Amino acid sequence: MADHLEDMSSNFDLEEPDTDSLREPPAATQTPNPIRRTTRPKVGMLPPWKVVLLNDQVNGMEDVVITIKRLTQLSDQAAVRRMIEAHTRGRAMLLTTHRERAELYKYQFASRGLTVTIAPA
Repeated sequence: MADHLEDMSSNFDLEEPDTDSLREPPAATQTPNPIRRTTRPKVGMLPPWKVVLLNDQVNGMEDVVITIKRLTQLSDQAAVRRMIEAHTRGRAMLLTTHRERAELYKYQFASRGLTVTIAPA
């Protein structure tokens, strides 16, 4: 059996591996990464849209203020100012946000009987 093991060991190369072939190529031969991510739009960079409340003769002033406060994060005073501006001038800008959220505001105000328009800011 020992003779058999000696015969098998002669089949294996027990020398050290050539480490030169395992080294990384020099930095000068490496190609730069061609993928550029600078053109990708970021969430904070979405184009702004304005949400504008229009005056109507149907809803009471108090109901308009309550609706503005419920649907937006405006304070009591800011909601009253926007309601008065819409009542006297016919329209008041409520806020500026991205397009999808502006469309959501438009739907939410419409479901409460108020009319808002949205447009690029």
